[in-house]
Amino acid sequence: MTDTIFAPATAAGRAAVAVVRLSGPGTKAAVRALAGALPAARRASLRTLRDADGSAIDEALVLWFPSPASYTGEDAAELHVHGGQAVVAALLGALSAQGLRLAEPGEFTRRAFENGRLDLAQAEGIADLIDAETEAQRRQALAQLGGKLSGAQARWREALTGALAMLEAAVDFPDEEAPADVGARARPIIENLMAELTAAAAEAERGERVREGYRIALLGAPNAGKSTLLNALAKRDAAIVTATPGTTRDIIEVPLVLGGYKVILADTAGLRATNDEIEAEGVRRAEAWATGADLRIWLVDGMGDPNPTVPSQLRVGDIVLTTKRDLGEGHETLPGEPFTARSPNDVAWLERTLTESVVEALAGAEPPAATRLRHRELLLDAAQRLAHALTQDEALELAAEDVRLAARALDRITGRIDPEQVLGRIFATFCIGK
Repeated sequence: MTDTIFAPATAAGRAAVAVVRLSGPGTKAAVRALAGALPAARRASLRTLRDADGSAIDEALVLWFPSPASYTGEDAAELHVHGGQAVVAALLGALSAQGLRLAEPGEFTRRAFENGRLDLAQAEGIADLIDAETEAQRRQALAQLGGKLSGAQARWREALTGALAMLEAAVDFPDEEAPADVGARARPIIENLMAELTAAAAEAERGERVREGYRIALLGAPNAGKSTLLNALAKRDAAIVTATPGTTRDIIEVPLVLGGYKVILADTAGLRATNDEIEAEGVRRAEAWATGADLRIWLVDGMGDPNPTVPSQLRVGDIVLTTKRDLGEGHETLPGEPFTARSPNDVAWLERTLTESVVEALAGAEPPAATRLRHRELLLDAAQRLAHALTQDEALELAAEDVRLAARALDRITGRIDPEQVLGRIFATFCIGK
């Protein structure tokens, strides 16, 4: 990392203030060239920024962060200028003219990771904090940035190191002064740790749902009222509503916030047999989305088929609504709660019911340590390695190898060891300037 990078740290567009960040060995020279002199470290100084020709760009607050006490661990600076697009463009042009390079997405945080300012789990916490849309997402991301997962990983790693030391002592010094049961002493440590990792992996699924959103699918035959209900819950016209069956062909996803948690509500194509190729594809997508959803709402047309076919995707705990109760008596044998999306009371009841389901599924005493599919897969990998180690009573050297492999899986959580392509994929999801 011998080059010096720069990027806007604030969103593009008209604003009161825009912040441009710099990091790398050429930062000091770049600030001097722009501001005339280097300000005191970590103190905001008002300076006139000038380009190579001496023309004024703007009056700005300049902050200088010498290495290693900076976000990236390198010499770094922030330039706070007025937020007009012309001002920002002139400043970026002046930096580029000095030979500095525009940063790639996530490059500042990647440099912080590579310089030991934070580990990979904390870096992911930063990305989640930037993307947080709900209070639950903010709390969870802040906990991860604060080192909740990193601390747990360090504790698990220390326990594994102790167990590995016992196994290797039994293998390497069988006839020495080591106690005869030294290998057996590793078993309870491995058993307890395997249970902890399995539980943490299960909690990671809750963390994923908090990050990505709790998924609710609206299911039913054409014209059962799915789009009308979607619009009622979204409080806007998110889907087209007509009397023509099969209007909805593709999945329409609408984000909601219920109980402080992100929810993805999906209107789907009406479920029926059809020879229309496009509609058939819509039905296939609807069924696939419903299968992967956390909750399904089956809407039964109260004025339609008296013996509707139950969707195969329906599970215990899903909600069944008999719609269009405002249009007439309908069929007495139909399943579900009588409901009309045109009734504010009915919609309010459904919102309360959905909120209870979401909170019950996602709430906990505290945010989970692991929050991503990557974390969950590594935790399960480590737990499986330990489970295999427990079967190797007669081959302690193989048990020791399993424990080593479990430790390597845990190290990948915080990035102690990780393939370059994995790091590239993770940091590519960051915004430019972070």
